Amino acid sequence: MRAVQVVSLDGPDGVRLVDVPEPVPGLADVVVDVHTAGVSFPDLLLSCGKYQLKPELPFTLGIDFAGVVRSAPAAGAFSAGDRVAGWRSVGADAEVLIADPANLFALPDEMTFVQGVCLPLNYLTAHFALITRGSLTGGETVLVHGAAGGVGTAVVQLAKAYGATVIAVVSTDAKRVVAEDLGADHVVLTEGFRDSVRALDGVGGVDLVVDLVGRTDLVLDSLRLLNTAGRLLVVGFAGGEIPSVQLNRLLLNNVELRGVAWGPYTRANPGFVQWQWEQLTALMRSGVIAPKVGAVYRMEDVRQALLDLSERRMTGKGVLQVR
Repeated sequence: MRAVQVVSLDGPDGVRLVDVPEPVPGLADVVVDVHTAGVSFPDLLLSCGKYQLKPELPFTLGIDFAGVVRSAPAAGAFSAGDRVAGWRSVGADAEVLIADPANLFALPDEMTFVQGVCLPLNYLTAHFALITRGSLTGGETVLVHGAAGGVGTAVVQLAKAYGATVIAVVSTDAKRVVAEDLGADHVVLTEGFRDSVRALDGVGGVDLVVDLVGRTDLVLDSLRLLNTAGRLLVVGFAGGEIPSVQLNRLLLNNVELRGVAWGPYTRANPGFVQWQWEQLTALMRSGVIAPKVGAVYRMEDVRQALLDLSERRMTGKGVLQVR
């Protein structure tokens, strides 16, 4: 079978499409024929050796996938022929994989495989950020940095679904169009965003900031925009910088910094991701969740997909078409 492997920690240059043996399942394993696999920021970090997980070389890349169950235990939750989406620590960029049933989900008929692969990592992270860590309530105002990216687009859609006013912050006019199409109430450019937000009619401050970029200047200006008891969620560092904040900035207006690490939380709380999927399934079926697919790539073009992600050309979710 074909698989995308990291053979050296040189970023996209160290990634190859290779032929490897199919995995040999045990009696209790769920085997999935993969139709699509996701392209995500952790993939890029893994290819450079900069992710917290450091598999031994060579290893198969890929976290999220969608496909069809080939075989499954008779007493389990899945059966051959089921349409599914799921996630792994690594190893999703392959034509066949063995899936952990705890991280595998029934894919509604309303979702294609291209849409389905956008769901496990992006939407479960967004849901965890907004609801579990962000304590979002209806009527609050949410500001999203990196709103045109994979997780950012999911945050915008879910925040709107939960009754928030959403301010999307993007870096270019092309990404502004993406955020507007997602239903953001206001869209402002990154540079000068604080003044732009303050100039919006009827906004004033914000209650929740979801930061996927991580630049120090953005964090400091975001803290200045928070209302009393506001929360700033640290989700990622797509800007390549890990900011530092003096704690007196939290004291002055009774605001909070909260970390958002979905993966470790799920490992510490068995069953949590299945509960999340149940919460989101109705939104998938109704069309409220409509994943923004940035581009669909052939497996042969995986290095280009990673380059597009690295150079911030990709909007929404990048997808590998496996079969």
